[in-house]
Amino acid sequence: MAFARGKFSRGSSSSSSGSLLSKLPLWILRFLQFVFAITVIGLYAQDLKKAHKEHKYSDSKWGYATAVGVIGAVSSMVLAWPALSMWAWAWDLVVFILFTALFGLFGNMYIHENPEGDGAIKRMKNAVWIDLINMLLWFVTAIYGMVMFFFFRGSKSLHTGRATV
Repeated sequence: MAFARGKFSRGSSSSSSGSLLSKLPLWILRFLQFVFAITVIGLYAQDLKKAHKEHKYSDSKWGYATAVGVIGAVSSMVLAWPALSMWAWAWDLVVFILFTALFGLFGNMYIHENPEGDGAIKRMKNAVWIDLINMLLWFVTAIYGMVMFFFFRGSKSLHTGRATV
């Protein structure tokens, strides 16, 4: 049976690191995570800058949103390295939870808000949906990492097939 032996079995000689082609979807996801995290930084940090410029109080919610964006951007760059991607599923879950909290916080504030021509409200409503996209991207990479970790951690090395990875 092809699934019990050969290239589909858990103990096959394929490495958990895989080929360049098998890493392409993960690199695309990490690139999208980076782009959307930078977008989050841009959407929320401009309100922080405006408050600082006018010597007004800057709400900690916007600080949290910017910090989560920075964490997401840096993490997506670091985790794009293939050697770390399979082992970092736990960090993907942490960042997923951070973006879930961010989506819940600003979604509660802005999803049902009527912008009535106010550009700032429209921007924040768009930011909420960017938060949702980020949340889903981090969830996908966390699940992918868990599957790769638990499915391939007992596999054999790529070149000789003798060593357990």
